[in-house]
Amino acid sequence: MTVQKIMQQLQEFGDANTKKTLMKHGAQEPFFGVKVADLKKILKKTKKNHELSLELYATGNSDAMYLAGLMADEKQITKADLERWIDEAYWYYLSEYAVAWVAAETDFGFELGLEWIDSKDERKAAAGWSVLAYYAGVNPDEDLDIQKYVELLDRVGNELHQAQNRVRYTMNGFVISIGSYIMELTTKSKEIAGKIGKVEVQMGGTACKVPLATDYIKKVEGKGRVGKKRKTARC
Repeated sequence: MTVQKIMQQLQEFGDANTKKTLMKHGAQEPFFGVKVADLKKILKKTKKNHELSLELYATGNSDAMYLAGLMADEKQITKADLERWIDEAYWYYLSEYAVAWVAAETDFGFELGLEWIDSKDERKAAAGWSVLAYYAGVNPDEDLDIQKYVELLDRVGNELHQAQNRVRYTMNGFVISIGSYIMELTTKSKEIAGKIGKVEVQMGGTACKVPLATDYIKKVEGKGRVGKKRKTARC
């Protein structure tokens, strides 16, 4: 499929209600408001496609950019590609999900996440915490730098409430992910979750809420899913 054909299909899949909802969350023109389920219909035809994903992301259309994240080949995409993508990811659906998912699946995802969390740019720093969380979810514990994750948990415990808005959100998600995916650090994560308590994040007037990390980790424990890894960060 060509970019032109995909853009035509995206326009056909565009949904007014979805567009209205996404705009409340931060999406801006140009975009059509395509549901993820419909994006995946296109993805079934293209599969992973490195060059096509780069072309789609470069359109600046939010639907196409999100699809590019689903389509990207984590074995071919480069650090430079992802640096460009994060710089162009103007809202959190792109920065904290589409781009962060791909970054987390690369061999250099951990390194990239560590670089991004030190950025003064809110979107990039928030994305960095997401990358580190997803990275823990898709890699075996024996391949993870457990001591570094301990240090990162302590950093969250000390810095979260002074962090920028979306960074607070992804830091909270980071604690949940580490407590859920790294069995060795579940107790530590619960300790940090208790320390940070309720996290206040401005959600742009939407009905979205910030999950309480203590409760979330308990639910994962209750289901017996602590340490269960994901096959892919993308969903």
